[in-house]
Amino acid sequence: MVKHQPLQVYERQLCLSCITGIYGCRWKRYQRSHDDTTKWELLWSLILLFTFCLLLVWFYFWWEAHNDYNEFNWFLYNRYGEWSDGTVPILATTAAGFTYIAFLTVSPKLNIHCEGIGVTAALLTTIVGVISVNETWGQEWDIIPISLQATGPFLHIGALATVTALSWIVAGQVARAEKTVFQVVVVVLYLSVLLGLYVVPLYITSPCIMDPENLKQRPDVIGQRGASMVSLQSFSLRTMDGVPFLMHDRTLQRTTDVEKVFPDRQMDDASFFNWTDLQQLNAGQWFLTDDPFWTVHTLFPKQRHQIANQSVCSLEQLLKLASYNNSTVVIRLRRPPLAHPCFHSWINDTLQTMQQSGIQQSLVIWTPDDDRMQVKKTAPGLIQASLEKRSPQSLHQDGISRLVLRYNQASAQEIRDFSQNNIKLTLFSVNEPWLYSVLWCSGVSSVSSEAPHILKKVPYPIWLMRPKEYCMLWVSADLLSFAVVIGIFIFQKYRTSGMRSYNPEQIMLSAAVRRSSRDINVMKEKLIFSVLGVKGKSDSHEDSLHQF
Repeated sequence: MVKHQPLQVYERQLCLSCITGIYGCRWKRYQRSHDDTTKWELLWSLILLFTFCLLLVWFYFWWEAHNDYNEFNWFLYNRYGEWSDGTVPILATTAAGFTYIAFLTVSPKLNIHCEGIGVTAALLTTIVGVISVNETWGQEWDIIPISLQATGPFLHIGALATVTALSWIVAGQVARAEKTVFQVVVVVLYLSVLLGLYVVPLYITSPCIMDPENLKQRPDVIGQRGASMVSLQSFSLRTMDGVPFLMHDRTLQRTTDVEKVFPDRQMDDASFFNWTDLQQLNAGQWFLTDDPFWTVHTLFPKQRHQIANQSVCSLEQLLKLASYNNSTVVIRLRRPPLAHPCFHSWINDTLQTMQQSGIQQSLVIWTPDDDRMQVKKTAPGLIQASLEKRSPQSLHQDGISRLVLRYNQASAQEIRDFSQNNIKLTLFSVNEPWLYSVLWCSGVSSVSSEAPHILKKVPYPIWLMRPKEYCMLWVSADLLSFAVVIGIFIFQKYRTSGMRSYNPEQIMLSAAVRRSSRDINVMKEKLIFSVLGVKGKSDSHEDSLHQF
């Protein structure tokens, strides 16, 4: 009995051979096998697909989290005591892992002994990263639904185009498959995904899908932590001798040269220094060295010189600067430690400094809840704001007209509710134009930013679309996709309709037909001589029998 082996078809595909060699440890020519996929290979394929999807979400998360990279570095600083850009290694490993898994996903066959190690490493590393972020920076997951408000319509179009293009592969597999069950399962799964994408826009909500006539005025930009444009916001501390000054950190180690000037006090609370001591410290050179906002390259030489010689700024200096430029100041105070001599007088010290600066009270937004009634009596012209999310009715009862929250603490509906109840909302920290555009469309009155120089270049929301226009775009994309998918399935069915009738022997005979006429003539001559030879032997054998 003759056993036929499956025919192995070799194709000259240089690009695919390089990809297979780099990512699959197979440097031989590309070989397309007709062997059935084993259950072990199927399992690894599912693991590979899961890893790809997980890395895709992880990559998207870090891409959109660019708005809060400085906040992430701040978390690392509070935990480890050293300031560094921890996003660089995470972005590098994420990009490398995503590229590796993406190429493996499109490779012809998974080599478990080689790629399995890389897939496992990428999967475990991503899972560890997700768990770590969830434990230390859980609030940042809110960036995904918020960013989808800005990217959702475009991601839908991209996903629809990708799934539509995959119909070529799916249709080919279905057309070549011999088992009806396999064909039905593949078609049902594919159509389920496709139909799901067709109706996804029903669940996409974005404040930027609106009539331009309803767009409110451009939100004010508050410079946070010393970055100023329209107004200013900083944390105010006070020295041992009662002078309020600006400092975000608890210590002076990160933002000053206290290690050189006062090496024995570098870990002391900043409020335990006298104002005379603080004036000896350089508070600007660290900015040029660390470049926390990646903006140093945009500075002019004169600006670099001013920053390099910057000292610790007092609250009175800030208020005088704001008064001179007619800018609003958002004051956030930090109460000194219990052992500090100004522990009980910190509110009065701040109010006294405001009066000495000569700033108009209407330019100051007061956020501390401590002794608010006393503050209202002493300085009734201050704009009262709260850092605690409360109902509009509760805020009005306490005479509060502003609310300062993190950007993920207020939904689009809540923003509209606050606006309708005459509560002005300020959200922080908003550093990316896409986030600023979404909040602008939502109706936010102002934002606090560490990069106001970037937001000032956004004179209009990045995109704004009327509901009817978006509906037309959505329906047109769905109809076009459906037509393309139907056409591809019909073409693949027609293209592979005659393939099933072929077997290895027929393919070999077909290949022989394509030989040159010279080779065919040679084969004919060999066949004639072989026949004559056989006939000659037969005649000789008959003669010998007659003689016998």
